[in-house]
Amino acid sequence: MASGGEITITVSHRGAVHPLSLLPDATLSYLQAQLEDLTSVPVHNQKLLYKGKKAAPTDATVFDAGFKDGLKVQLIGPTAEELGGMQAVESEHQRKERILRERAQKIPAKVRSTGGSLSSDSQYTFHQIEPLPHLPNPASARELLTRLSNDPAIRHVMRKHRFSVRVLTELAPHEQPHLLGLNVNAGMAIKLRLRTDIYDGFRTYKEVRRVLCHELTHNVWGDHDNNFKELNSTLNREVAEFERAQSAGTHHLTGEGFEAPHSAFEAEAQAYVLGDSSHTLGGASSSSPDDSPEERRRKVLAATMSRLQKEEEELEQRCGTAEH
Repeated sequence: MASGGEITITVSHRGAVHPLSLLPDATLSYLQAQLEDLTSVPVHNQKLLYKGKKAAPTDATVFDAGFKDGLKVQLIGPTAEELGGMQAVESEHQRKERILRERAQKIPAKVRSTGGSLSSDSQYTFHQIEPLPHLPNPASARELLTRLSNDPAIRHVMRKHRFSVRVLTELAPHEQPHLLGLNVNAGMAIKLRLRTDIYDGFRTYKEVRRVLCHELTHNVWGDHDNNFKELNSTLNREVAEFERAQSAGTHHLTGEGFEAPHSAFEAEAQAYVLGDSSHTLGGASSSSPDDSPEERRRKVLAATMSRLQKEEEELEQRCGTAEH
């Protein structure tokens, strides 16, 4: 035993060894406070492993708890910093579960056709349109936002996935030049870049609508992880399929010369190619005069998928989510 009747112990935590000298009448709570200062492991998360351990309350002495001179103790427990990280992950997980739970609790509307019912329209929609009055030509901005909110394909996916957005508004290019879209608090507001950088006009409708699909995905998923990518690709595919079905008067997507898609992203590209052959999303497809019609369509599909992937990468870089 150390001089003066002290007990000398060594406490190990994740490879670090901490020698301590304690009086026999020192309490367990005193020891745990010392260990929190040394290791950053909060008292309530500390677990002490040592030979001869006795069950004892925190106000018991270390002697009564079985501590002896020369004892080796193993401390197990997460640090405060690690707990903060785990709590942040848990908070995000709880937020997602809350959103999904709230959506599940809403009474689903019975939809028999792509037109939907009045009750579903009033529930799963954009409840307010707000152009920015300090920007030029707010009437045209309102017209574009209204067109987006009334877009049959957008209304279709909103009903199908039970999306509700309180406010649909715009972003000012000079105020947030790095953003194309922003979702605030999982659907409290969606803000879209409608205008060109120098305010000489508006961006194309399909560009803005694709950003809108991206931001609607943030109603469920905050991060650009695999869950987000899958849902976002699904929304874009369903928009394209819906429009093609409307124009063809059917709700079935078929394509002669194409195999069944192996992923949601490939299906989305097929829907674009089949739905609007005049819209060259993929750019040059390196077709040659000797290619068969099937081969030319496959090359267009590959080029379209490449273009969609590049567009999505740009959206991820220029997208924001915010919580208040």
